Amino acid sequence: MKRNGMATVKRIRDKGRWARWCVFLCLMAEPVMVGLSDAADGLIASPEPGWPQWRGPRRDGLSDETDLLTSWPEGGPPLVWKRDGFGVGWSSPIVAGERLYLTGDLDGELVVFALGLDGAVEWRTTNGRAWRGPYPGARASCVYSEGRLYHLNAHGRLACLDASSGREIWAVNVLDRFEAQNIRWGLSECLLVDGPNVIVTPGGQAALMAAMDKRTGETVWTTEPPGKDHASYSSPILFRHGGRRLIANCSSAHGFGVDADTGELLWTVPLRNPHGANIAGPIYGDGHIFYATARTEDSRLYRLAVRDDGISAEHRWTTAVDPVTGYALLVDDTLFAARYLEAKWWFGIDWQTGRTTYELQDFTTGAAIHADGRLYIVDEQGAVALVMPEADGLTVVGQFRLTPERIRDAWTHPILHNGRLYLRHHDNLWCYDVRKERT
Repeated sequence: MKRNGMATVKRIRDKGRWARWCVFLCLMAEPVMVGLSDAADGLIASPEPGWPQWRGPRRDGLSDETDLLTSWPEGGPPLVWKRDGFGVGWSSPIVAGERLYLTGDLDGELVVFALGLDGAVEWRTTNGRAWRGPYPGARASCVYSEGRLYHLNAHGRLACLDASSGREIWAVNVLDRFEAQNIRWGLSECLLVDGPNVIVTPGGQAALMAAMDKRTGETVWTTEPPGKDHASYSSPILFRHGGRRLIANCSSAHGFGVDADTGELLWTVPLRNPHGANIAGPIYGDGHIFYATARTEDSRLYRLAVRDDGISAEHRWTTAVDPVTGYALLVDDTLFAARYLEAKWWFGIDWQTGRTTYELQDFTTGAAIHADGRLYIVDEQGAVALVMPEADGLTVVGQFRLTPERIRDAWTHPILHNGRLYLRHHDNLWCYDVRKERT
């Protein structure tokens, strides 16, 4: 008896038929092998359709949708519906299939809601206690994968839920498991699903970052912490660079990157501010990675250099952009982000040089996404804008207020799916139609 791959071959009577079978298997395998070896560098998208995770399919805030309104009428695009009752929180909804999923702190609990695309609640469940510390409210968005939802509450409870019913499948407290302490404003990480694993950054003595089996919750790998460091408030990205699959995120004092398959720590760069609060996550593009830190003028771009002994991060330029809760967007060769200190408005930064190419003073610091050649900006005071980047500047082609009164905590990131723009401010969720009129 001879072993050959998965088959056990006892006797071959027809050598010609066996030879043809071998050729067939080789031909079937060849495209897979070529696809793996020739995979291009860049962000790795979720295999799920829709807007299944934080900041979209690639976690970059960029939508591939087209045929959207090129400008908005006075008062903004048409409102499809508005719903309330979602409690306190800054988490963004996600969209998977025919449902939206949203979290909010309500009646002392972290509540996970499943909504139909008409905004009607289909089910609700809980994932532990609400956050009653500084800035009370829900933090993290859910992530959807293969019929399940994954969510991390502010106290470190990571839950896996059945997406069709809300039934809890498993849960674990990552602070306990990985010997970590909670942070001042509560854990806020939007989890990443990578194939069979769910990725979390507990920042504990037992693990800076960890991969857990998404089916069972068992630990798959851990990343050794780089000294006395702890978790921060940012969320990871997954990308391919130099033939390797990598994950990057921020801790309280570093920007870092690990091997996505083993958890090996590959690089760290300094990323400090007076509060140990790195909120905006890393941005990857064209072999470079950008880390922004809050309340300083010390955000930096690094070139990721592949070496025989691993990958190093080589400093290229520094900028004063510090988007805090807003993150940044890399559109083609321009990094769009707001500042928080002093000049609290929007900038465009040349990705190659770090030179400022755009300024927009009409809106204060906030969050944005990009679709069909335009920026969708929500500033922290509740102003919403559609902005067109042009050769001579940023042109506002539509704007409205999310609330009649000026507020200071409109920090929820917008999302766009199937021509609908979803905006949230605590208890309220709005859905706007931003598709071009059909003729």
